[in-house]
Amino acid sequence: MRDIEKTEDITLLVDTFYTDVLRDNLLAPFFKGLNFEKHKPKMVHFWSFVLLDEQGYTTDVTQKHINMRLEKEHFDRWIELFNLTLDRLFEGERTEKARQRAVLLGWTIQSKLASK
Repeated sequence: MRDIEKTEDITLLVDTFYTDVLRDNLLAPFFKGLNFEKHKPKMVHFWSFVLLDEQGYTTDVTQKHINMRLEKEHFDRWIELFNLTLDRLFEGERTEKARQRAVLLGWTIQSKLASK
């Protein structure tokens, strides 16, 4: 397996991960009504910004999730599915960075929800 190297890899990661999320009994209800094809470019841009140093991403990710009724179990499942997706597709330095950033992102959103 190879590492995450380009935008096409990020697109594969996002597509594969959200296919699993949308089938997951715990997480899928949060995405009802979401136009995935419209939202996908934003997710690809976010992860390209995080992992490939692509410029221009300015959206506050935590603000986008602040009104969702997410609990610790949802974040834990999200991380679990994200890591399983990474395990299936990639390995290397950027893959490990993706794992670390996903945990940090989950922790940050959880912290902001708790203080809300």
